[in-house]
Amino acid sequence: MKNVVLIPVVHKGRKRLLVKFDYDSELNGIIRKVGDSTYSATRNSWHVANNPETLKELFRLFKGIAVIDTTAVFDKGSKFDVQSSMVETAKERLDDGANGGKGDEENRGIGEGVSFEKQKVHSLQFAKGDKKNDGAMEGMGRKSDGATRRLGEKEKESEPFNFRGRKSNIVRIDIIDEKKIILKFPFARCHVAKMKTLPLYSWDNNNKHWSFPYTLNIKSEIENYFNQFGFEIECTFKKSKTKELKEKKNYSNDRKIPKEYIDKLVIKRYSENTQRTYKVAFLDFINYFKTKELYEITDQDIREYMLYLVEKRKVSSSFQNQVINAIKFYYEKVLGWEKLPYVTIDRPFKEKFLPTVLSEEEVQKLLNNVENLKHKTILLTIYSAGLRISELINLKIKDIDKDRKAIIVKGAKGKKDRYSLLSEKLLFFLHKYYREYKPKEWLFEGQDGGQYSGSSIQSIFREACRKTGIIKKATVHTLRHSFATHLLERGTDLRYIQELLGHGSPKTTQIYTHITHKGMEQVESPLDNLEIK
Repeated sequence: MKNVVLIPVVHKGRKRLLVKFDYDSELNGIIRKVGDSTYSATRNSWHVANNPETLKELFRLFKGIAVIDTTAVFDKGSKFDVQSSMVETAKERLDDGANGGKGDEENRGIGEGVSFEKQKVHSLQFAKGDKKNDGAMEGMGRKSDGATRRLGEKEKESEPFNFRGRKSNIVRIDIIDEKKIILKFPFARCHVAKMKTLPLYSWDNNNKHWSFPYTLNIKSEIENYFNQFGFEIECTFKKSKTKELKEKKNYSNDRKIPKEYIDKLVIKRYSENTQRTYKVAFLDFINYFKTKELYEITDQDIREYMLYLVEKRKVSSSFQNQVINAIKFYYEKVLGWEKLPYVTIDRPFKEKFLPTVLSEEEVQKLLNNVENLKHKTILLTIYSAGLRISELINLKIKDIDKDRKAIIVKGAKGKKDRYSLLSEKLLFFLHKYYREYKPKEWLFEGQDGGQYSGSSIQSIFREACRKTGIIKKATVHTLRHSFATHLLERGTDLRYIQELLGHGSPKTTQIYTHITHKGMEQVESPLDNLEIK
């Protein structure tokens, strides 16, 4: 029999249960089925919501597979062999304890048939560090007056908030395309428990709403439930935005890229990302013309292919440009054909989007919300030197020049080396980080050594944005844009910013002049000069 240990913790401000067990593919597959289950690399463990419903779900899923150790969860501790009938025994003990009888400390638990009211009594033992609940219902063997008193306190916490005339008394039901119900209501545990009894429910943690398939029965059940508490129900029918349909390609990639094409990419030392992009684009191109040899493809054929990409496949102008580059590379660099009609292929206009930028105050709050030393140092380094993710990953310990207060960025985009800034504050954190983590070669190494993962850095940044409350569409690259914009606003010459960022052309750097607010605060809108009544 396998062993599972439950440990109550507070994770990112929420009460959670760590589900600890030795690595086991079967147990991993089971824990993934629990709603809201999340893996924490920091704690090296799965964790789930700390509530009676989740505990019941764990007992059900692990039944016949594992022994659950709840020593850390309950006051006196107990072990549940979910293969045996202890779950049913726990139900009996809970009934006995609620009636003032003495319960068996060894077999406490939440049975499959326990009512929601009894679960509320039992869930008191999940509160960590709550002095009011210290010793509450110990062994489930206290007198019934003690159980009633504690139940009353818990009901106050869980009862619906019924404040008439206030927004907290409103339940919003949005019906999307008459297919989906989006539901928002004031939080109470009993409401949540009710929603989980409805079919095919789901909780959107990002948008903070419940969703269900739209049927008249589900809509009526929701309305009838909240009407009994006197809630004001607002129901609206909405249409979702119709997306432009893209045609899927109807051909497979059976035709292989010529070996000389791949060899030429390697000989010219194109970066791995560029090689990957060219291969994907050229592979699609040659498979579109399966019945023709490559040298038979005409200028008109290529134009028709471009029309197909734009009108049918709805590709972006960026991908369209990549396809043109991949085609031209084959005919010009591989075959050496120079003056052919395909050279005149029309390129699309490039969209000019202004990058997202965080204010200095937002960057400060974001960095202060990162508690892990390595994670904080990674984001500090990116912002301090205006680095790309790939540049940070490739940094080595020897690239930190303490004497010249500089960071040496080697082999960056375009195969260019450059120097960037090394902040005094960053140097302080780098010293702390080095003493604690002792990296060997790369400045930032993964858990098993080697270079740090780019996707992990993106996850660190997203979590920091969530904790800070930043709702802008920001990525790690936003820190690089913010670095350049803040330098420009503080009076740094654009030529120096170009060198620090490693831009080949000043036109690339000039985009930050469209973002900065320096001097704009002195410009008044003409509306301010009008007397409007």
